Amino acid sequence: MAEYLLVHPDNPQGRLLVRAVEVIRQGGVIALPTDSSYALGCQLGDKAPVEKIRALRDVDERHHLTLMCRDLSQIGQFARVDNARYRLLKATTPGSYTFILEGTRELPRRVLHPKRKTIGLRVPAHTVTRALLETLGEPLLTSTLIVAGDDLPLTEGWEIRDRLGAQLDLILDGGRCGIEPTTVIDLTGALPELVRAGRGSLAPFGLD
Repeated sequence: MAEYLLVHPDNPQGRLLVRAVEVIRQGGVIALPTDSSYALGCQLGDKAPVEKIRALRDVDERHHLTLMCRDLSQIGQFARVDNARYRLLKATTPGSYTFILEGTRELPRRVLHPKRKTIGLRVPAHTVTRALLETLGEPLLTSTLIVAGDDLPLTEGWEIRDRLGAQLDLILDGGRCGIEPTTVIDLTGALPELVRAGRGSLAPFGLD
């Protein structure tokens, strides 16, 4: 059964974040709150938890996973970003956006789209998520917590425990999250392309 940690949404307890990081580094899969909805997360370099997240979501390697970063310096390490794209990212992060970008050689091939060699990247605005990423010291590989067969993400920590407690290693309950997903913008082409409209405004990209 998953460990269940109640974390303060505005002032997260450091000891609980340290415990979550220990579980992540041991190859665990956790549930965590974000500024859009709850997400599943694991360490980037571990194969088994990545496969577990895909199984829980019932998605294959063509479904973009998202590398959640604490700031833009981490994005630059894992994605190809020119000056124009960097300015756009700087103007819209942190926030409820996921950006599709071409991955660098720093990323394991198994987390990239098999044909496009792309990955989703984001810098979240949620206090708990940002504190966890700061404690971890590296990006977290994530996917929206939508259970296979459901249409909407789970939005309460207790609900996640009831549905997935036997399949997760830790649940970081930061209170109720929304059900509106991030806005997904593809930045691999000459112009930004809308993949999915969500919580993030389309105005900065001229797509509204």
